[in-house]
Amino acid sequence: MTYRVVAWSTGNVGRQVIAGIDARPDLELAGVWVSSPGKVGRDAGELAGLGRELGVKATNDADALLALKPDCVVYTAMADDRLSEALDDLAKILRAGVNVVSSSPVFLQFPDGVVPQEVSGPIRAAAAEGQVSLWVNGIDPGFANDTLALALTGISERIDEVRCQEILDYSTYDNRKVLFDIMGFGAKPGDTPLLLQPGVLELAWGSVVRQIAAGLDVELDEVTAVFDTVPAPETFEIKSGVIEAGTAAALRFEVIGKVKGKAVCVLEHVTRLRPDLAPDWPQPVGQGSYRVIVTGEPTMTVDLQLMASDGDHNTAGLKTTAMRLVNAVPAVVEAAPGLLTVLDLPTITGRGLVAQ
Repeated sequence: MTYRVVAWSTGNVGRQVIAGIDARPDLELAGVWVSSPGKVGRDAGELAGLGRELGVKATNDADALLALKPDCVVYTAMADDRLSEALDDLAKILRAGVNVVSSSPVFLQFPDGVVPQEVSGPIRAAAAEGQVSLWVNGIDPGFANDTLALALTGISERIDEVRCQEILDYSTYDNRKVLFDIMGFGAKPGDTPLLLQPGVLELAWGSVVRQIAAGLDVELDEVTAVFDTVPAPETFEIKSGVIEAGTAAALRFEVIGKVKGKAVCVLEHVTRLRPDLAPDWPQPVGQGSYRVIVTGEPTMTVDLQLMASDGDHNTAGLKTTAMRLVNAVPAVVEAAPGLLTVLDLPTITGRGLVAQ
């Protein structure tokens, strides 16, 4: 069976989505949505940097795309600074009877206990009205701290703590808004960026720890967050801009799910803009890695290293986020209607992707 799919945005992840849809023999690119007027009318292959045309022109007419009645939309539009608009987009697509796999808003990965009913309720209602499903995932939040972590617990005798870490150098990540405006790199001491505002870390990654807990049949008493930053010892340049001496150049945070005051499920990010910064913080394998540590009997550690063909681990992160969604399209289309979590879906594989 062939599933007709719309790629909704052509940013860092969206470009990888187009390439991923083209790579799967069971998917057909039915349309492409863009926010920039300058991209309207351009071929999807050009926008994705494939070096060839795919015969699908981009449009900013959402109604026209939904009128095509695709089986699924892969939604990768930026949501961090436009949550209400993103939620409205998703509800509109679902009400039109179109399934969605999405990289955001990330709290919809597992919203129970993370956001109030008035936030997730309209999405569930839209899915019920359209008789379709929504699944939010990626690499992190996503595979690195749901499927990978829960699979590792399947060989445990006793579990004391599940810790999921992202330990990456973001210096080659080309997204100034995310790095500077949202994460706060380059911020002066005393400035508090969006990500570190009270409650935001718990909102963004609370879904991770609560989903792990649900997968382990554990009821958390509370979810808390802590963070620390390290300043740049001197001015230096990264792909997205200049980091001035004395401004934030490394960030570490934890989102902690607790039972009776004890950490049980932990999401930890260690983000550096230079590998020599904060040497006492956890170190990656290679240029960067996603690490799962299950402490208990036995204690186990798994490191997931990503590397794209261009030699950059950040490109690989964008590609794996895209392919996590694209590869799930058949399972989500065939699933029962509703707001899905990873606990609702079968194992997602790279079916049809083995090079011949």
